[in-house]
Amino acid sequence: MAGFEVSINGRIWVSTEDPLQTSDALGAAGVALGPQATTLAVWCHKGLGLPLGKVQRVLRTQYGLHVTRGGLAHLCARVAARATPTYEALCAEVRTSPVVSPDETGWKIGRALHWLWVATTPRTTVYRIAAGRGFDDAAALLGADVAGVLVRDGWAPYRRFTHATHQTCLAHLLRRCRLLHLDHPRAALPRQIQQHLQTALALRDRLADAHISPHGLTVARGRLLNQILDVLTTTRSTVPDVRRFAAHLTTEAAALLTFLGDPAIDATNWRAEHAIRPAVVTRKVCGGNRSARGAATQQVLASVLRTLDQRGLDPADVFTPLLRARQPLVAPALQPPSA
Repeated sequence: MAGFEVSINGRIWVSTEDPLQTSDALGAAGVALGPQATTLAVWCHKGLGLPLGKVQRVLRTQYGLHVTRGGLAHLCARVAARATPTYEALCAEVRTSPVVSPDETGWKIGRALHWLWVATTPRTTVYRIAAGRGFDDAAALLGADVAGVLVRDGWAPYRRFTHATHQTCLAHLLRRCRLLHLDHPRAALPRQIQQHLQTALALRDRLADAHISPHGLTVARGRLLNQILDVLTTTRSTVPDVRRFAAHLTTEAAALLTFLGDPAIDATNWRAEHAIRPAVVTRKVCGGNRSARGAATQQVLASVLRTLDQRGLDPADVFTPLLRARQPLVAPALQPPSA
């Protein structure tokens, strides 16, 4: 165990330094939670969505640690500041990923409506809380010149990423087909589109089971797209909802069957919707954040914790080096693959 000497008011104090210690402060400032307790508090609050009052109870009843809710809030903010370089590295990794799935949901800062954006890949997830729901807000997370494949829903701002290849979510389209068929059973277009989209999913499964060759899939994909376009151009409806759906499909036509060209591309944006669920739970519990500082803390810690869960990493193994470091750094366990 290393040690050091310090002079205070003419007196020499000798302090020991444990390898797990996160602060060298003396006096009242020298009382601090260790990295394991800090990680536990952050994981319970930002990872599991527990309110600060319940985190306070866990620390007190299970470990005899008495921390106020305000102290826990400051602790989370301090950890987020240490994790900010890691968060920025994760954002950069997502922007250069070959396939990324974005989504957004409502959020509150104080009483003002904001939006929580998510962008996720099979190994990385990042969140960003923004004031708006437009292209500029999406671009701040994804990068305006993102060039990978965007697997997204039909929200119009996503189509403005002109450098990207697009795959629109078939689950959203199939849901609209079913609802339109229930509301307007005599309309032919929703039923026909539903059949063609289900055929596309069946083709994907046949390729996975080696029941069709890649060349055969390419031929079938082209034929299927022509059939969809034929339905959109020849089927007429007087029902406004059906006409709006047809116009939406015409706009999204180029993004309907992208997933049939690459097994790594999902047919739906399920990854983003799964990633956004913990945020929805947190929103139901606490309603959002009280301040901009709280929102910044939320997006950083939620991103790191979600990514750790995807990669099967122990939060303590990641946060301990960050808390021990003299300066903020990118967590060694989350370094980009090329680093």
